[in-house]
Amino acid sequence: MDSLTRARVVQVPADHLKQCSRSFLYNSFPRVTLKLHQSSFGMLKTSKIITCAASPIQPLQASTTNRFDNTLPSKEVLELWRNIDAVCFDVDSTVCIDEGIDEFAEFCGAGKAVAEWTSRAMNGSVTFQEALAARLSLINPSFSQLQDFLEKNPPSLSPGIADLVKKLKAKNIDVYLVSGGFRQMINPVASILEIPLENIFANQMLFGSSGELLGFDENEPTSKSGGKPIAVQRIRKAHGYKTLGMIGDGATDLEARQPGGADLFICYAGVQLREPVAAKADWLVFSFKDLIDSLEQ
Repeated sequence: MDSLTRARVVQVPADHLKQCSRSFLYNSFPRVTLKLHQSSFGMLKTSKIITCAASPIQPLQASTTNRFDNTLPSKEVLELWRNIDAVCFDVDSTVCIDEGIDEFAEFCGAGKAVAEWTSRAMNGSVTFQEALAARLSLINPSFSQLQDFLEKNPPSLSPGIADLVKKLKAKNIDVYLVSGGFRQMINPVASILEIPLENIFANQMLFGSSGELLGFDENEPTSKSGGKPIAVQRIRKAHGYKTLGMIGDGATDLEARQPGGADLFICYAGVQLREPVAAKADWLVFSFKDLIDSLEQ
């Protein structure tokens, strides 16, 4: 999700997005010290992929969907999708139905303050990096609080995402998670979906040897405005992919579609519909089943 985008948001009722409860085991959590600030700490051992029934998302009103002419893919877009080599997914409001940092802020008792800061940032008066730093400072979590949050709040996956990732992997299509959120919250998602941790491009909270918050790694490309396009370009260059796609709900996901980056941007509006983003997408979908079915044809 692009939480700082100026866009009209149409939110799908939460009742249609509830996932069944699932047990999620964290068997180990590494000790964090200052020396680990450039490593991918936060690695979690979890159980194998957990399947459960989810309530189907109901379609939006026709008056909403009829405003868009890209809910059916063009021949060219469909050709790109069926010949894709790699897919980069946004996480918040795409792979997952919630917003990680907002949920964490609420858990730590800073939900209202963080929401107010996010609202101010959405007015465009600050950069993404400034907003990220301010919100993290307001939450000011300890490492033990983070661990407690992860244990009590397992990922809530969007309906159909596990099946889509499984389908992509079965066709030898590489899958990446590219997010402005934090690795510590995204690692469990990757574990459930069996996505290699090295395929995560996200931000990282830094903690001292006593578990105190030090800040976040400013060297991560996704910590800055324009970071997602840089991350996608790096992925493409490193692996030499011929065709690469980006799937997400926000403006930063749309930005990844540029020379050297993504060839295709699919807007997933099954959680939130950001109309300016949806209108510019190559393909607008409200269900991951549409993408799965199109791969099988």
